[in-house]
Amino acid sequence: MELPVAVQQALGDSAPGVSLRDANQATKQELLRMTLLSDGEGNLQAICRKEDLIDLELLNKQLGRDLRLMKRREQVRVRERAGLSMLPALPSLTGWPTVVDSRVDELPAVALELEEQNLAMVMPANEFRTLTDKARRGSFAVDTESVMVNLDDHGRDRDQFHTAIKKFTGLRIQQRLEDTLELPPLPETAQRIIHLRVNPNAVMGDLVDIVESDPSLAAQVVSWASSSFYAAAGQVRSVHDAVSRVLGFDLVMNLAMGLSLGRALKQPQDHPEGYVDYWQQAIWQAQSAGILASMMPRGERPVFGLAYLAGLLHNFGYLVLAQVFPPHFKLVCRSLEVNPQTDSSVTEQYLLGITREQIAAQLMENWGMPDEVTLAIRYQKNPYYDGPCAVYAKLLWLGRQLLTSRGVALGAGQPVPQSVYDELGLNREQVEEQFDELVNSKDSIMAMAGMMSQ
Repeated sequence: MELPVAVQQALGDSAPGVSLRDANQATKQELLRMTLLSDGEGNLQAICRKEDLIDLELLNKQLGRDLRLMKRREQVRVRERAGLSMLPALPSLTGWPTVVDSRVDELPAVALELEEQNLAMVMPANEFRTLTDKARRGSFAVDTESVMVNLDDHGRDRDQFHTAIKKFTGLRIQQRLEDTLELPPLPETAQRIIHLRVNPNAVMGDLVDIVESDPSLAAQVVSWASSSFYAAAGQVRSVHDAVSRVLGFDLVMNLAMGLSLGRALKQPQDHPEGYVDYWQQAIWQAQSAGILASMMPRGERPVFGLAYLAGLLHNFGYLVLAQVFPPHFKLVCRSLEVNPQTDSSVTEQYLLGITREQIAAQLMENWGMPDEVTLAIRYQKNPYYDGPCAVYAKLLWLGRQLLTSRGVALGAGQPVPQSVYDELGLNREQVEEQFDELVNSKDSIMAMAGMMSQ
């Protein structure tokens, strides 16, 4: 197969030494990636092993720069000029200054991906060093396998939380330790809904009273019920009408809970470019958790409302992270941008010593939220968790993988083994079909998220 013209030109005299291989057959250690960065001084490209995590703060210190990921539209222009959908790690494709991580020079051979053909160009390391002889060398990438994320020991979370806080207080964060830990109390509306949930004698009128006591929440519920997402017959005139005729008791209770908690913390002004926003993520995961729960065998299904609520709150730790570590939240955002192949838990563990899932679970425990929701949020990144309420965590994990594989920007995804479907009693083909339909209803999801963020 012939290489693209731009690639042939970039390889120059090294082209004869290149062999082509199916990209899936290249080893993780051989594969390289090139990340396009920019700041006020200009553009720069960084090359490292594909699976490694770029420590952007360290790279900036070494170079005396303030680099961040190049804007998406600029990246598109660069790729279009080269006639490629993804740039392989060849510096001369752009001609910009380049920095190569020192780990690359330790490899016996390297593999450069060609996304269009699903191929990898493999060449001896000395050939690649010749191609990059004008590039600056530095040590700025981290082997993600060396970052030990606590995915399975909830009992250590509180100690890790305090250790992380003390660490950054030692780095002269402007707040005192006790101030940093001043997280808001559970909102009154959420408290009343939790009490309602555990009341076996609760009736629809109790929920309507709670919603109507919060004018902005009442307006939201009516607008949800009136939206095209639910296609209600006739006009929705009141909260009672919305609950009884369109949305139902369980859905309103969980939407109201999610909205109440979401308002307890402000959405941060900064965010990782390329990710869907907080409320879009919340609605995507809530819908996916509800779909998966309803498709499980009748006798094994988890409680639909709790699965939906866990999905709605799955990323709550993102809001808490921004409040607890405000000076370092920017670093997390920039790192997520330049390391899209790395799960956020690895990035956060490396930078902060704790993950958003751990922080959120601590807060949920403090607030007395149901264990099903707390543990689902805590273990959603661990498909092998088999402790209490494991089914809820597995639904969040599976939903994330199904959405990311369909282009919903929730972060790094993973392949789903058949064993996960078998364990949940799900038919893979039927689930895939349902998620194709869900993603095709993107406009409705966006509209729903827009209502939540108002």
